[in-house]
Amino acid sequence: MKLTFLFVFISLSLAACKEKEIPKPPVAPTPTTFFRGADISWLSQMEATGYVFYDEDGNVADCIDLLMARGINAVRLRVFVHPSAHKTNGHCSPEETAIMAARAKAKGLDVMIDFHYSDTWADPAHQAKPATWAAVPFESLKDSVYAHTQYTLNLLKAMGVTPKWVQIGNEIPSGMLWPEGHINNPAQLAALINTGNQAVKDVDQSIQTIVHIDQGNDNARFRWFYDLMQAQGANFDIIGASYYPYWLGSDYTVTINDLGANLKDMSLRYHKPTMIVEVGGDYWQVENSKELLIATIGAALDVPNEQCQGVFYWKPQGAKPWSGYQLNCWQDNGKPSAALDAFLY
Repeated sequence: MKLTFLFVFISLSLAACKEKEIPKPPVAPTPTTFFRGADISWLSQMEATGYVFYDEDGNVADCIDLLMARGINAVRLRVFVHPSAHKTNGHCSPEETAIMAARAKAKGLDVMIDFHYSDTWADPAHQAKPATWAAVPFESLKDSVYAHTQYTLNLLKAMGVTPKWVQIGNEIPSGMLWPEGHINNPAQLAALINTGNQAVKDVDQSIQTIVHIDQGNDNARFRWFYDLMQAQGANFDIIGASYYPYWLGSDYTVTINDLGANLKDMSLRYHKPTMIVEVGGDYWQVENSKELLIATIGAALDVPNEQCQGVFYWKPQGAKPWSGYQLNCWQDNGKPSAALDAFLY
């Protein structure tokens, strides 16, 4: 009688577990030549301020696990030189970045490091030199780029992480490290790129370097910039692009074909692979953002000979109540947006 009761109890318990299985961390991604990535550079700050991530059932979860469950197999992490402690505009020091890179690598994810060569955000409208580099002559500026790049990568190496990719600057159609590296000084910009590239290769020749500009749908812009850098002898491995229809003021359907055509042209024209290192859609427009991502991944995969290596979402986890950022891919309740399911296709 006791054995019968015990058998019934175990059977009912197993049935209950099947109805609601305990969430398990996703397994490490399988090897691939196409990468579905996420820039998670805000994650350490979000966690430090007490932000909590949840799975679909309302269980507290690791943000990286939630991303991996939706097909993410690589992460991108930015580096500032001497950042402030500001919640959204600071952090991302070499030391903090190395810790997050090791955490991602431990889960089997590949890592991209994005050097801004600034104390805060660098983009087409902002390329301020770090405060401690402000008054140095150009040759010393190159030395600073080399030393900062090597210092950061050696920190990662000491933690068992060799990044798969390293960006030399962030969105640099207007140059970087102004005024010396402004696009109006193309020879000096190319020299700074070459210094960063050499610093990377001196750590590990296998690391692929990326030079990245915005408006990935604009072929004329890309030809102008990369023709100029090629003429100046800039050395790097991959052409990186941002693609944000939201900032272009139109739906993705207006420009997605231009994006695909540009990616193909870049590969043929410069004999280099490409990568979409930033993409994002309005988090309120879930279905549209999902369609945008599916179309963007499709455009990348359509480049012949696997010459587009992947698509990275910029700050998918940067929930607007915390960040104020409209193009995140998270719900206000701390759960991932269904738009991220596009990475599973």
